[in-house]
Amino acid sequence: MQQLESLGAGIMTLGSHPMAILLAIVGVALGILVGATPGLSVAMGVAIALPFTFGMDPVSGILLICGIFFGGVYGGSITSILLRIPGTPASAAITIDGNEMARRGEGGIALSIAAISSYIGGTISVMVMVFLGPVIAGFALNFSAAETFALAVFGLSVIAGISAESPVKGIIAGILGLIVATVGLDPMAGMPRFTGGMSELYEVPLIPVMIGLFAMSEAFRAFENSKGSVKETAMQLGRLFPGMSLWRRLSTSILRSTGIGTIIGMVPGAGSDIAGFVAYNEARRFSKTPETFGKGEPAVIASCEASASACTGGALLTMLTLGIPGDAVTAIMLGALTLQGLQPGPLLFEHNSDLVFTLFAGMLLCYLAMVIMGLLCSRVVGRVVRVPRSILTPGIIALCTVGTYALNNSMFDVYLMLIAGGVGYFMQKWGFPASPVILALIMGPMAEANFRRALSMSGGSYDFLYTRPITVVLLLLALFTIVMPFLLSLKRKLTSAKAGSVATNT
Repeated sequence: MQQLESLGAGIMTLGSHPMAILLAIVGVALGILVGATPGLSVAMGVAIALPFTFGMDPVSGILLICGIFFGGVYGGSITSILLRIPGTPASAAITIDGNEMARRGEGGIALSIAAISSYIGGTISVMVMVFLGPVIAGFALNFSAAETFALAVFGLSVIAGISAESPVKGIIAGILGLIVATVGLDPMAGMPRFTGGMSELYEVPLIPVMIGLFAMSEAFRAFENSKGSVKETAMQLGRLFPGMSLWRRLSTSILRSTGIGTIIGMVPGAGSDIAGFVAYNEARRFSKTPETFGKGEPAVIASCEASASACTGGALLTMLTLGIPGDAVTAIMLGALTLQGLQPGPLLFEHNSDLVFTLFAGMLLCYLAMVIMGLLCSRVVGRVVRVPRSILTPGIIALCTVGTYALNNSMFDVYLMLIAGGVGYFMQKWGFPASPVILALIMGPMAEANFRRALSMSGGSYDFLYTRPITVVLLLLALFTIVMPFLLSLKRKLTSAKAGSVATNT
C-alpha cells in the first residue's frame, strides 16, 4: 500500500538523522521524569522544551516534543502505582487499582502492564494516523458545541460506573466535584463567581486538588495506621512480567481501550485524562468480574494506559490533518510547527508528505524507546516500595508540598492541596471514592461551557439535544451508563438475598 511505502521511506529518512533519533530518546526520558513528578504536567514539560527547538530542524524539534508528550503520559503511572500519587491527571484512573497491586506484592507486574499497554495503544494510534488520517479527521469535524457537550455528559455518566462499591456514593462525590467546578470565571460572561474575592480561585487548580485527594489523604491515613511494623507496611515489587494467560485476558481490553482513546483524542478539548476514565468504565462494563475493580484489577491498568497513550495519537491526528489541537500539548506543538514554517492541515500532507511520514516513523521510535525504558527501569524505580513507611510517608508529604508549590510558586495552592487532603481522608474513611470528584472537575466546565454555547447558537432552543444524531447517540449512551450500575447492584442484591433464602430453607 502507498501508506506503507511512504512510512518505509520515512524510516529510511529518519535513519539518516542520528541527532533526531537521539533527541527523540532524550525526549522520552525527560517525559517519563516529568510525568512521574507530581506537580509537573506534560504541557509544562513541552512548553519548557519548546524554546530549545528553535534552532533545530523540523524533524528533530518535533520529535523531541513528541518524546516528552508520549513519555509524560506513561510516566504518571509510575508514582500512581508505587506511591498512590497520580503523576498526571491521565494516571488518576489507575491510582487505586495500581497501588493495591503494589501493596500485595505485584508492583512489578503493574509497572510492566502499564509500559506494554502504553506501547500497544500508542503504536496502534500512530498506525491509525498513517492509514486513516483524512477519514477519521473528517468525522471529528462534525463535533460542534452540541456534540462536545454530549461527550462531556457521557464522560460524567461514567461516575456511577467507576464507583464499584456504591454508585450512590460515587454520584454524591461527583456532585461535590461539580459544585467545586462552578467556582471561577463564568465561561460565557467572564465574570468571577463563588470566588470570595480571591483571584487565585478564578480557575480552581486541578493538580493541587488531585494531589490532595489521592496522595495527601493517603499520607494522613498512613499516620493513623502507623502502629503497624515496617515489615507489615513495606511493599514488595515482586516479579516484573505477567504470565501469558494474563496477557490473553487483557488483550481484548487493551484493543478496545485503544480505539476509545484514539477517538476521544480526536475531539478538541478532550484529553488522555478523560480517555482513561472512559476506558475504566468500559473495561468494568465488559468484565466478567466487575467486583474486583478498585481492589487491584490488572485490567484497569491495561485499559486506562492503552487508552491514554492512544489519545495522544488521536490528538495529533486532528492537529496535523485539520490544524485543530486536541489538547493543551498539541496546541503547543501547533505553535512549534508554525515556528518551523509549517502549516498544519490538509496541505501539510500534500506539500510536506515526506516530512509527515518521517515524523510518523519517529513517533513509532518514541514509543519503542518508552517501553524499553519502562521495562528496564522498573526494578530500579520499584526500589521505592521497600522504603519503610516511617520514612516514605514524610517523603510523600514533602514531595506533594514541593510539587504543588512549584506549580505557580503559590502557598495558596499548598493550602488548597492540604484542604483537599483532609477532604480525601474523610472520604476514604466513609467509603466515598475520590475519582468521581476529579472526573467532575475535568468534565464539568467542559459540559457547562459547550451547553451554553450550543444553546446560544440555537437561539435559546433546546432542539440540539434531539435533532443532531451524534448528540442523541452520546446522550443515550450516557443514560445507559448511568442506569446500568444501579441495575447490576440491584441484581447482586437480589441474587444475594435469594442465596440467603435458599441457605435458610436448607
